[in-house]
Amino acid sequence: MSEYTLNAKVRQDAGKGASRRLRRLANEVPAIVYGGKKDPMNISVLQKDLIKDLEDESFYTSLITLEIDGAGSEQVVLKDLQRHPSKAQITHADFLRVDATTKITMRVPLHFINEEKCHGVKMQGGIVAHAMTELEVTCLPKDLPEFIEVDMLNVEVGQTLHISDLTLPEGVESVALSHGEDHDLPVANVVTPRGGVQEDDAAEEGGDDAAEEKSED
Repeated sequence: MSEYTLNAKVRQDAGKGASRRLRRLANEVPAIVYGGKKDPMNISVLQKDLIKDLEDESFYTSLITLEIDGAGSEQVVLKDLQRHPSKAQITHADFLRVDATTKITMRVPLHFINEEKCHGVKMQGGIVAHAMTELEVTCLPKDLPEFIEVDMLNVEVGQTLHISDLTLPEGVESVALSHGEDHDLPVANVVTPRGGVQEDDAAEEGGDDAAEEKSED
């Protein structure tokens, strides 16, 4: 798991007006640190530093050390992010304190591998359809994966992979499956495209059969 360090400052002023001034005048992002046995703390981080880290997918599921000016350091994970609807700008960030002995719940991205080599694609003319792109998991901070692989190699047309088919890292559990088998949701499947190979083949076979019947008459 990757580790990141982000510098921050304690934010004294609260409210929408103060947050707008912070973003406009100081080019900083208002944020909050919460969780654990401490009170929530309002902080700010530089916009450019946060945007740079967000370019790495692993930042979303990694431990982050917040070096807070005048308040020490905090071990956190990024829990929520708000973006400006039309500008390349982060408007707010939520950081959750983590404890080495306490499990956390996070959404982890899914990486689909072997899609081009997939049996249902290569041999049966199907296409891969994703039902989800991330999975909610629970684990200790040290076990938090940057991503989870979904191997499509042996999946055939009409076959669906479910959460229970995934190989999760040791110490990592699916939140959905913890609620029972009824929550074993589909992750991906291979389907026949409309007007795809199989439909064309069927049409050709039907035409051949009709021609043979006509010639017999």
